[in-house]
Amino acid sequence: MRLWIGLYLPRLPLDVFSPHWSAEAASVVLESERVLAASALAQAGGVRAGMRRGGVLMLLPEARLHEREPAREAAALQAVAMALLQYTPQVALAEEATLLMDVGASLRLFGGVRALCRRIRASLRALGFAVRLSCAPTARGAWLLARGGAGHALGMVSLKRRLDRLPAALPLPARPFATWLDGIGCLSLGQLRRLPRPGLQRRCGGALLAVLDAAYGMTAELFDWIVAPTTFQARLELFDRVEQADALLAGAHSLLLQMTGWLCAHQLAVGRIVLLLEHERGRVARVPTVLDIILAEPTWRDEHLVRLLRERLTKLSLEAHVIGLVLEAPEVQAMAVPSESLFPEPGGSEQDQWRMLELLVARLGPENVLQAAPCADYRPELANRWVPVQQARRAQQAQMQLPPNVLSLPRPAWLLAKPVALLMRDHRPFYGSPLRMASTPERIEAGWWSQSQTRDYFIAQGQDNAHYWVYRERIAGADGDSAPRWFLHGLFG
Repeated sequence: MRLWIGLYLPRLPLDVFSPHWSAEAASVVLESERVLAASALAQAGGVRAGMRRGGVLMLLPEARLHEREPAREAAALQAVAMALLQYTPQVALAEEATLLMDVGASLRLFGGVRALCRRIRASLRALGFAVRLSCAPTARGAWLLARGGAGHALGMVSLKRRLDRLPAALPLPARPFATWLDGIGCLSLGQLRRLPRPGLQRRCGGALLAVLDAAYGMTAELFDWIVAPTTFQARLELFDRVEQADALLAGAHSLLLQMTGWLCAHQLAVGRIVLLLEHERGRVARVPTVLDIILAEPTWRDEHLVRLLRERLTKLSLEAHVIGLVLEAPEVQAMAVPSESLFPEPGGSEQDQWRMLELLVARLGPENVLQAAPCADYRPELANRWVPVQQARRAQQAQMQLPPNVLSLPRPAWLLAKPVALLMRDHRPFYGSPLRMASTPERIEAGWWSQSQTRDYFIAQGQDNAHYWVYRERIAGADGDSAPRWFLHGLFG
């Protein structure tokens, strides 16, 4: 099934993260001294599109006026397109702040067209844009439905019916001839299509016929798809100085959405992100504040990253105002293949467990959440160390670095911090009761020079049937006459 989604962003001329563009401010964007867009409060005060600057100031003297910035609009549209790459790799820029997406191959993945449209709307809201969305079997048809606010058409029959009711001057090639079309009584696209094609081509040119044929599915359409860059770095300039760190979450979320689209376009997962909080520049310049987040499990979804950033920003105390945000993804790797397990793992998947640990690290600090990391050493007291969970290697990688045959040997659940010297009674080691050796010896020789260890380990059993891990030094005392000493090193559960 071939299906296109058209996205028209009617508020694109506004900087979406400007604190002036809010329900509490009457903000107006001007182009050539005329109103291009206005906030809800400004519209309530009587401001309308096309009104002159003087008329706006007469109605609302306190209104905040902004000049249109095409360069920032293009950058904002590119950011939106980058975020939409998480839904389909086929995203194209179209005329008049409109994006086109070929989502035919993505419908099953996202649960159908309705669920996909809801997710796209939610992403656009998180980015700060109002969107007029449409669906159609053709790309140009989706563009016309989005620009005309005509809704969705999932089949060719309904598409033709909806297109026929749209204004005749809606296509770009028809706008220079709007007066002529109105004069001959041609008011809709359906009436425009019924005009003689040779005469319409001589009067309006072949571009208009090409647009109509593409919209009604009579000709093929070609597009230049958005290509994601090889590396990711996104920047957001704030309109005002932000004093509270938690107020930066909305802007950081928009950058994370762009990174999510970039990761999906390249089939990558991110293992570490860096958020730079930019402060003043110039003579009073300050070094940016760095938030470095290392993930225990690489991911390509933004929901978990937003939770981590919320925890970090809530605890952060800003030393200076923030005027901009920069997000980087310095460590990425290929996406992990989906789990082949038929039944869900008890207690959640491994990814869920890693996400929980990452939230604990963000809330308690990396120095307070530790994990055992095996080391490639035969000596039991040196075979493990406690490191922050973010730096711990995966279990598979750690096992690969262990000495051979270590994992198959019995080890106690409780290893003493320091071995305890045992008394000898009747030539047998004594710990509450005489100990009986219940296993063959395991010989360990490791270390260099003064740190060398030469031991024979046994599993010993007491009269209470408790099991202990004991060892005997293979090297006798310094004089050569004393018997080897015995030590308790661990207890079995």
